[in-house]
Amino acid sequence: MQQIVFLDSDTLDAGITLHHPDFPHHWQSYPSTTPELVVERLQDASIAIINKVRIGADELARLPQLKLIALAATGSDNVDLEACRAAGVGVCNIRNYSGPSVPEHAMALMLALSRNLFAWRQSLLEGRWQQSGQFCFFDHPIADLHGKRLGIIGKGTLGQALGERAKGIGMEVRYAQSQIGGNADDDRLPLDDLLQSSDVVSLHCPLTPYTRNLIGERELGLMKPGALLINVGRGGLVDEAALLRALANG
Repeated sequence: MQQIVFLDSDTLDAGITLHHPDFPHHWQSYPSTTPELVVERLQDASIAIINKVRIGADELARLPQLKLIALAATGSDNVDLEACRAAGVGVCNIRNYSGPSVPEHAMALMLALSRNLFAWRQSLLEGRWQQSGQFCFFDHPIADLHGKRLGIIGKGTLGQALGERAKGIGMEVRYAQSQIGGNADDDRLPLDDLLQSSDVVSLHCPLTPYTRNLIGERELGLMKPGALLINVGRGGLVDEAALLRALANG
């Protein structure tokens, strides 16, 4: 009899139907779990299901009966994978999660920013259209994506899906070369070259100790003035303090 505990079920859309496993088990679900309650709620669990909750070496040391952590998403940065290996705890995630949704969202962000939709909408709400006299005004610059270069960091399922969509509207697509080995594809560039030559940079790589703050002050300095940076991965991929300074400096 497996003891299964879902620690943060409210992180999933209420419309999603959870299918319980067909082996003997006892299921316990909590809408959310604070850090101080993780060990208490998993005390008898052999399988933990989590989405946003963090489980690290300290928690694992107090959960000797835990055998599997099942992630209800793709990213695994909230789990100490090395500690899991050392403790013999398996970890699984959902591969190809949100396959169409993430690249479509990245495209929506690129279009909104390049066309300055947020600024134009605000001007319309403030009555600029009616005030313009001839029903036209030119308060905010707009740019086409057609003919621009999109640099994608991460050539997995989501990165490639975005690349295909971008090609469909006439963008030139290049991917960053893997920094830890991998295929030397014709459409890959060294990261510095990609940043220097791209009009839009989109992040589609996992957050690991290696990729944390992947885009920092030096990398931002390499990018073109006015280039767009899209991050639909993890916040930690970008050094936020460096990003604020870059934005403040234009």
